[in-house]
Amino acid sequence: MHVTHLSLADYRSYARVEVPLDSGVTAFVGPNGQGKTNLVEAVGYLATLGSHRVSTDAPLVRMGADRAIIRANVRQGERQQLIELELNPGKANRARINRSSQVRPRDVLGIVRTVLFAPEDLALVKGDPGERRRFLDELITARSPRMAGVRSDYDRVLKQRNTLLKSAALARRHGGRTMDLSTLEVWDQHLARVGAELLAQRLDLVAAIQPLADKAYEQLAPGGGPVALEYKASSPGIVGHAREELYAQLMAAMEEARKPEIERGVTLVGPHRDDLVLKLGQLPAKGYASHGESWSYALALRLASYDLLRAEGNEPVLVLDDVFAELDSRRRERLAELVAPGEQVLVTAAVHDDVPDVLAGTRYAVSEGTVERV
Repeated sequence: MHVTHLSLADYRSYARVEVPLDSGVTAFVGPNGQGKTNLVEAVGYLATLGSHRVSTDAPLVRMGADRAIIRANVRQGERQQLIELELNPGKANRARINRSSQVRPRDVLGIVRTVLFAPEDLALVKGDPGERRRFLDELITARSPRMAGVRSDYDRVLKQRNTLLKSAALARRHGGRTMDLSTLEVWDQHLARVGAELLAQRLDLVAAIQPLADKAYEQLAPGGGPVALEYKASSPGIVGHAREELYAQLMAAMEEARKPEIERGVTLVGPHRDDLVLKLGQLPAKGYASHGESWSYALALRLASYDLLRAEGNEPVLVLDDVFAELDSRRRERLAELVAPGEQVLVTAAVHDDVPDVLAGTRYAVSEGTVERV
């Protein structure tokens, strides 16, 4: 699978831009702040319905515009599809496939799949648990697009349950009043049901990606491993793998946490509080791995994601956003050799020398909102 044409309107710095894309390697080269990352960010948005740089859509719309358009032609074998997303901050986004009538934005998930390498990836190792949860959830959605609906349902139920708990906590603090919490059990059931589905998918993913991450780390830093991925649930009682088993364990964990949850007004157990512990040798990578080891670990997770998606069919687009400038020469060359055979590889760099020779291919010069083939 690869993107054959990218069209943007009022997206970030671009009033309008048309970029034909080839299979193989395409590099966007230009000084910082000229719009290179905006191009690959738009491709990534088609795959995840989100940006790897910001958490909301508002910064993606060009200043002075009301909306932004991302449009792409995608080829998979002999099949071609045109997908279009209209970003409307503060309103519902819109989507179309092959110029048909409007569909839900999440209906486009799975048409484009990407694995993105970026300087922000260091947060996978050094950052908060939310970074690692996001990594897992975006990958399970890439594997199974229907999981976007499960994630959305979980967030909705969690919000409703937290609202009820917060109201109960406020009532207790102001006059010692108690609230009718009979509906809390209903929300417990909803949260446990959808949470068990999300949790089961995460556990399955961790088991699948573990050996691939260990292999990738060895390729990037020979003799530096092994690496191990351990899923850490928010409650020690959550140890199963089957959905019904996880459902029962989540229900039991919420019952046990009922008193502190009401006191604090927030849901204390569930996938939204879990973590993925990354180990290097016998120690957790966070806090113990050097800067170079942390970079190798982050890159290994992305390479493992790529290998997993490729093995399951529909090879993803590889995006390397200003990564090579962050790496020493040894890691730079090894990473380039590993990704060079990809069906489509999109690279951004400030100068041509930052792009390894093995990634020779199509190049575009990006400057002051213009994108010209060189």
